[in-house]
Amino acid sequence: MVVLNDLDRFHLVEDVIDRLPQLGARAAYFKQAIHEKLVEHKEYIAEHGDDMPVISGWKWGGEKSLGRRATSTEGDNV
Repeated sequence: MVVLNDLDRFHLVEDVIDRLPQLGARAAYFKQAIHEKLVEHKEYIAEHGDDMPVISGWKWGGEKSLGRRATSTEGDNV
């Protein structure tokens, strides 16, 4: 359960926001949304004993299946 160990992508995003002061207030609402998702996830773990399916089933390159364009760093995500 990476979320409980603070190693998930949500915690990483929070860390980036905290370390980039130029984001300032522009990132405040986004950071709050991330925090609320983490609270929801921790409640799910407490009830079900495992990560939410949206977390445990996430894979690199998932946007391909959604028909989105690949990013320029796509080759790094193999």
